[in-house]
Amino acid sequence: MALPSKRPSLSRRTLLRTLGAGALLGGLAGCGVPAAHVPPGERAAADLSATDKRLTWANWPLYIDTDDEDEARRPTLEAFEERTGISVEYVEEINDNDEFFGKVSPALMNRQRTGRDLIVISDWMCARFVRLGWVQEMDRARQPNVTKHLDPQLRSPAFDPGRRFTVPWQSGITGIAYNRRRLGREIRHVSELWASDLKGRVTLLSGLDEAFALLMQGNGVDITQWTADDFHTVCDQVEKQVRGGQIRRFTGNDYIKDLSSGDVLACQAYSGDVIQLQADDPDIRFVVPEEGAELWSESLMIPNLARHKANAERLIDYYYEPEVAAELAAWVNYVCPVPAAQDVLASAKDEETAALAEDPLIFPDAAMRGRLAIARDITSGERVEFAKRWNVIAGL
Repeated sequence: MALPSKRPSLSRRTLLRTLGAGALLGGLAGCGVPAAHVPPGERAAADLSATDKRLTWANWPLYIDTDDEDEARRPTLEAFEERTGISVEYVEEINDNDEFFGKVSPALMNRQRTGRDLIVISDWMCARFVRLGWVQEMDRARQPNVTKHLDPQLRSPAFDPGRRFTVPWQSGITGIAYNRRRLGREIRHVSELWASDLKGRVTLLSGLDEAFALLMQGNGVDITQWTADDFHTVCDQVEKQVRGGQIRRFTGNDYIKDLSSGDVLACQAYSGDVIQLQADDPDIRFVVPEEGAELWSESLMIPNLARHKANAERLIDYYYEPEVAAELAAWVNYVCPVPAAQDVLASAKDEETAALAEDPLIFPDAAMRGRLAIARDITSGERVEFAKRWNVIAGL
């Protein structure tokens, strides 16, 4: 496959990902309402894949490669359709995890089809679906590429040991972005966000699930097994910084605008966004603090009663071919969950594309990997209490 000759001009993370209107429904379901849980024997429907060569896939906007000349065309997806004869209805309908939860939860809760064979949501929300029994276990016998090529660091998160129900679509890092020229120094530690020369020019992410892990890491906490006390310690610290005027505001993806304009000098940020910003301003840096940073994923899942499960499993496995994963990584610029794609990119004839193989924000090196960790998710029992406290602090 020919790799693209340019990067996308926009990041797909363009909307707030906060506990907003969907939080109430999500909180209730996340608390384990007995009627909401679906036992294993009630999750599968008759699979029509052998005779009905199609599937419906719900994803986020700007999260797949597009053609240089025609943005309506998706080269990797079209190649899959041509190779397999499977027609894919690709729907860019996921703008917010909680909003999408509210859209599909009534059907899943009531043992009804969602009309979707494949969905992509953030792992902290995947955890909720897995706990509720709303997704089907995948048949790895149909997915040799996933078995062979999935990044070892992503293979067994706490919410889905062995990745039986989920497969990462793309990953990323929540770290610190800053403007080196305007600040006049480097940032290496989370605690430096509270430095006096940054007063009023720092932003934190507003979403609870996006913000807490990095701040805990700044306190030396192992985020794979953090406690409620660790969470409340972070909240106490952030409340103090809010009162003292250190934090300008809490943001969704609009931190991109603040950092670009210079209104903000340092902020919590996503690695993929910063790659895009650096293309226009090389003074913008992204740092994985010495205390560590959170490695997260947004993952593919097959919801209950999907009618084309085998087709969906085949599509997932296709995207784990290193050549296909490389083509996708060259466009979305997040951490590639297929390390073998690095050699494919390195061999690209286009110099800009080949350079992506050396970008540690797409293929983290060993030193960076040593500072990355996957946070344990917020459990159903913790969520209501924690969200209530965090949302007051963040002004949500």
